[in-house]
Amino acid sequence: MGKTTIGLVQINNSFSGQNYLPYSVGLLQAYALENIKNPESIQFLVPLYSRMKVETAVEHLAPADIVGFSVYVWNIRLSLAIAKKLKKINPKTVIVFGGPQVPDRPEQFLREHPFIDLVCHGEGEQVFTSIIEGHGKKEWEDIPAVSFFNTNNNFVTHARGGRVKDLELYPSPYLKDVFQQLIRENPNEKWLVLWETNRGCPFACTFCDWGSAIASKVFKFDMSRLMQEVEWFATHKIEFIFCCDANFGLLPRDYEIVQFVGEMKKTSGFPQALSVQNTKNATDRAYNVQKLLHDVGLNKGVTISFQSMDPAALKASKRHNISTKSFQELQMRFAKDGIPTYSDMILGLPEETYESFAEGISEIITNGQHNRIQFNNLSILPNAEMGDPEYQKRYGMKMVTSQIINIHGTLEGQEDGEILEDQELVVGTSAMPEQDWVKTRALCWMAGLTHFDKLLQIPLVILHEVASCEYRNLLEALMMPQPSHRPIFSEIQQFFLNKAKHIQQGGPEYCYSKEWLKIWWPADEFILIQLCVEGKLEAFYHEAGEIFDELLIARGESFPPGLLQDALSLNRHLLKIPFQKEDMEIELSFGVWEFYQAIIHGKVLPVLEHSSRYHIDRTNQAWNTWDDWCREVVWYGNKKGAYLYGTHASTFELAAHY
Repeated sequence: MGKTTIGLVQINNSFSGQNYLPYSVGLLQAYALENIKNPESIQFLVPLYSRMKVETAVEHLAPADIVGFSVYVWNIRLSLAIAKKLKKINPKTVIVFGGPQVPDRPEQFLREHPFIDLVCHGEGEQVFTSIIEGHGKKEWEDIPAVSFFNTNNNFVTHARGGRVKDLELYPSPYLKDVFQQLIRENPNEKWLVLWETNRGCPFACTFCDWGSAIASKVFKFDMSRLMQEVEWFATHKIEFIFCCDANFGLLPRDYEIVQFVGEMKKTSGFPQALSVQNTKNATDRAYNVQKLLHDVGLNKGVTISFQSMDPAALKASKRHNISTKSFQELQMRFAKDGIPTYSDMILGLPEETYESFAEGISEIITNGQHNRIQFNNLSILPNAEMGDPEYQKRYGMKMVTSQIINIHGTLEGQEDGEILEDQELVVGTSAMPEQDWVKTRALCWMAGLTHFDKLLQIPLVILHEVASCEYRNLLEALMMPQPSHRPIFSEIQQFFLNKAKHIQQGGPEYCYSKEWLKIWWPADEFILIQLCVEGKLEAFYHEAGEIFDELLIARGESFPPGLLQDALSLNRHLLKIPFQKEDMEIELSFGVWEFYQAIIHGKVLPVLEHSSRYHIDRTNQAWNTWDDWCREVVWYGNKKGAYLYGTHASTFELAAHY
């Protein structure tokens, strides 16, 4: 009797030509080889790890008796197309689907896709090995955590088994050399890796298919294994590690883990970056771990995932047990240490209103976030609590299907008929009707353009600190309908509103530009580029000054004469633009720069009226083409907001995964 041939498919997104090693299916292979009764009776094909044409994938998988697909939102449609074609060519091939995109209630899913023989739920290592062992007779009746239609066409579903507490039962695919052949066959790949130090999440956020799916105790991998894996990463010159832990920093040993990775980087040069998802509530530990990541050069900034500042929205999302005060404290401490932070907010959460979201933006900026708020559109994952139709009905959630596009991604592959993925975006709720969602989305982009892309950050900070103008009021003033003699802001407002409406109708989240690098830009960056390329900056700053003057007059605020113009002028001349051949000197009546720098670093200084002369170095960093500027300033500067002269040159940073 011949060997059973097994194919594995884990299609990941590519990031600027870099791909992840297929860790999930690597775990399946490593466990099977170590635990199956007759390991000599099976053989594995090299796993598929990146997007490709269906025909290419099917050709590779054709010899397989069993094919396992690890599916998530970024690969489900392509995986289904491959499986369908594979089954048509060889009906005897056993098709197995597992991963977060497999519904917990899968009967309808299996009826819609009859080419799938069975699906797995939860941890798959032991389950997949049992499927391999049962392949000869195709008997799945005694396997836990699977669903299928039996020979009588009756739907059968088995409850999950208990979670494995001793994770050392799962051998490491890295240390077992599961990926060696894959690496040898792809010598030009610049590999990224996924890494687990533990499994589990004690939280139950309703938008997440992690905590809401298991809401359980965290179990740990052994430290000696983790250290050996880090050594493997260094030996294989892996630059970037994405840590899959839901709450890195939750455990006291996480500080020791960072120390070890930092030492490995110091001695070998690899890995160069360790991206983690921070824990919630453990303020001191989270601070120490993140500060160490920064100090040893493994992380260029700290992500603080507020998601919302509204108590009602946090309660509806089951995040009310996660302290926003802890996040605020972390943000302030990092600001004073000069460590950049980035904040996440989710647009469209149940019970969130336009009012509460606008206030949340204002509060986060006031608390010291001047690098970036990433405004994420809420999407529905099938096994998250939010994926339950009853939950959606309770909060009046309106969804639209939208194509998945990566920020700064390309159209590569779309022209030749590649199967693209989609997502369910929330574009309205009972608390935030669809017209309010449009208004909120547009306000987010205005905040991005003016504050985080730095076009108006200096005057915004000055107006907030000196005239006590709330950031919300300032941003809303920029979004108010403008008279005909202010065409620039009228055009920007209309562009943002129209783009939001287009998303609401199923359009893409980003703006494609054939002229500017042929990639997808966030709407705020798209407008930034347009203002610069079309020579509209002077008019933009003139109109902004008029809008702010009107706001001050309407509020009856006393404001030092000339201070606003100084702030606008300094901001304008500090903005990085291409084709600069000379440095410049600028003379102001106030010490604007010192005041601004103090505020964004969490300190307080008086803004003094005295003649100040500033030298702006515009030649140390120079861009001689629009393409170079778009790439190195607008794109690479996104996360750090490095759009002003005097900030460090930006380098490419991975967006990690979807």
